[in-house]
Amino acid sequence: MAAKSGFRFVKPAIIVQSRIRLITDISPSPIRVGFTVTKKLGNAIIRNRAKRRMREASAKITPEFGLDGCDYVLIGREQAYKGSFINLLRDLRHAMRVLKEQMEATIAAKAI
Repeated sequence: MAAKSGFRFVKPAIIVQSRIRLITDISPSPIRVGFTVTKKLGNAIIRNRAKRRMREASAKITPEFGLDGCDYVLIGREQAYKGSFINLLRDLRHAMRVLKEQMEATIAAKAI
């Protein structure tokens, strides 16, 4: 719910919402990722397939493009289960890269 008020990037296969968590420790906190698909897309079989594909894509993309101490919510769209997995990876990679740049700029601005 809190990620909704943060940053957001929309692609054909996926919507990525993100927010920067408050860091209370000296050590960086891990990246947290949540997945959701609305009932508008179809029955449970379709929704679960979309979530499985998003989990796999996230496991490949998040370590490289995710920012420590941030929360991400991946919202599946129709192309998350109908489209090719390569397109899902491309969309997620692009969204995560743009969001990372925006959040790093925000963190740098707050540090000044």
